[in-house]
Amino acid sequence: MTPRVVTLALAALALAAPAIAHAAQPNVLLIVTDDQRWNTLQYMPTVQNKLQAKGVTFTNAFAVNPVCCPSRSSILTGRWSHSTGVWGINGAYGGFHVFDDSSALPTWLDAAGYTAMLAGKYLNGYWPPWAPATYVPPGWDRWFAYWGPGANRYFDYQLTDGLAAGWYGTEEADYATDVIAREAAQFIREAPDPFFLYFAPKAPHSSGSAFNVVPAPRHVDRFAGLSRWAAPSVNERDVADKPAYIRARGTVDEDKLAEFREEQLESLLAVDEAVAGMLAALKETGKLAETLIVFTSDNGHAWGEHRWFQKIVPYEEAIRVPLVIRWDRLGLAGSTDRRFALNVDLAPTIASAAGVPAPGAEGRSLLPAPAAQPASWRTSFLVEDYMAGSGVPAYCGFRGGRWKYVQYTTGEEELYNLSRDPYELRNVRAWRRPLVMGYRARVLASACRPPSFRPLPLCTRTGSPGPDRIRGSWRRDWICAGRGNDRIRVLGGRADVVRCGRGRDRVRADWRDRLIGCEQVTRT
Repeated sequence: MTPRVVTLALAALALAAPAIAHAAQPNVLLIVTDDQRWNTLQYMPTVQNKLQAKGVTFTNAFAVNPVCCPSRSSILTGRWSHSTGVWGINGAYGGFHVFDDSSALPTWLDAAGYTAMLAGKYLNGYWPPWAPATYVPPGWDRWFAYWGPGANRYFDYQLTDGLAAGWYGTEEADYATDVIAREAAQFIREAPDPFFLYFAPKAPHSSGSAFNVVPAPRHVDRFAGLSRWAAPSVNERDVADKPAYIRARGTVDEDKLAEFREEQLESLLAVDEAVAGMLAALKETGKLAETLIVFTSDNGHAWGEHRWFQKIVPYEEAIRVPLVIRWDRLGLAGSTDRRFALNVDLAPTIASAAGVPAPGAEGRSLLPAPAAQPASWRTSFLVEDYMAGSGVPAYCGFRGGRWKYVQYTTGEEELYNLSRDPYELRNVRAWRRPLVMGYRARVLASACRPPSFRPLPLCTRTGSPGPDRIRGSWRRDWICAGRGNDRIRVLGGRADVVRCGRGRDRVRADWRDRLIGCEQVTRT
């Protein structure tokens, strides 16, 4: 079926809204892969034919913090990292022990009578000393979670059922995705309605070393010889306009990149088969039509773009994620939705469908009414990160339809015109000073405050406590004088802004300039 844009079905959505609000609670199947790029669904035939062709594909879906544990915390609560307090995967600001599990999606649904199961990855750090193998977070009735420090391994790992951790070996039947898939399908067949199943395989996350992903034995070399990824930003040649952590990097081995990409895609084939198995179980039990199915990933992953080979960074490859929602009750098979859909929207979406409150959620429900009013939807969103030890400085930024702005705790800034430069090759921060200052103001006004992050001031020049002589540049200036008796000159025809200090300041300015709190002014 040829995809159609969801806005063509707005009338159908608006008519469906009252019926949805009063219908029985749906079963919920939430599938969250690990480090899957947004542009890889074409390699998953079941997801394509049974989810995309039967549901809605969100073409602008993003993680607001592109790291596993923070993103999963946001998925379960609908809140940004600055609200959950989960910034990284370990240490004082990250990991399982930081996450407050007392109010999250499973507890909301549990209060409404849902039977809930987690099958797969919960949060980084879900192991001693922070969690005994018998700890089950509130709201979950069936618990089958990876436990222990080997949580990203495909063989030779532990799973806990809430009673004790069992060890799985290296036989083909022990392949991690297959093991949790069998348990998930069995839960679907046995669980009473309504149920909530959170299926979280580790694929396509690397295992052990950065370039190592382990496909199921039956899928090894399925994509051997796949054409190499050749985006213009792969091993970007000129990184002089990038922040220091990118400039310090050498190029990435493209042979290893090609092999890694093949293995990632091959590991997703077992996930695709798991989806097929869960759909079959839903169909066998007559539950498919009344199940809300959400497929996404916790974050994306770079394949050598900007010489980077991980997630964490604010570039498109890390923050974009796949997102497909199938709910046959909506009648939107084969459609696409171009709104900005965020991982913080998933908990409110599921809660809305189930008819339960989502206390503290900062995201918005994606279904069903907002699509009928696209003008009221967000036009940009906040991205934030603090990952201790990653080499990436803490940052806050905004991603809109045209512009992306990022401010690092180092004082470095990036600004990209995504309409003209979708691969983020040319940082235009130096040529768009008014726009940069506007974004600085947005960061200051936002709640984004990662540990160690201090927002940049709204000044291009700042005076000292003593008397200063400050001269503007040929560009537009924002000058903040100090406490001394300053001499300030901003001439040149640009509409400059001068905020005078506590001393008695003398200012020579053009008629277009804006002067605030200045005692002695000469206009020329």
